[in-house]
Amino acid sequence: MEQYTTTLKIERLAHNKFLPEYKTEGAAGMDLCAAIEEPVTLQPLERKLIPTGIKIELEHGFEAQVRPRSGMSIKHGITLINCVGTIDEDYRGEVCVPIVNISNEAYTIQPQERIAQMVIAKTERAKIEVLAELTGTTRGAGGFGSTGK
Repeated sequence: MEQYTTTLKIERLAHNKFLPEYKTEGAAGMDLCAAIEEPVTLQPLERKLIPTGIKIELEHGFEAQVRPRSGMSIKHGITLINCVGTIDEDYRGEVCVPIVNISNEAYTIQPQERIAQMVIAKTERAKIEVLAELTGTTRGAGGFGSTGK
């Protein structure tokens, strides 16, 4: 019953053992694994770029979003430096994951461990129009909690 709206082309690098994979029928993201030979330990507040062993080719009008795995975030304080990373359709380098340990304890990433998830999303490009003043709204410039808790 799977429906696909695009094709993700993957080049598997020599140090790759696992391709991205949707773990359930309803999964929005596919898991990315650490393509490392030895465990990598992240000390509290330390960050490292972890390779996945793949290069990707996206169709025109699509991006890949690399996101943290919720289980790693809540259980171990392991997340991504930029929270959600964007891979543009014209990037052809290895997909690497910028991981940070925001916990108070060291965490060791094991070879082939699932470290992030990748969501493929359609993109739109906007035409830029410069105005002297924007249209007003009731909210106006209120932000950062201005509508309540």
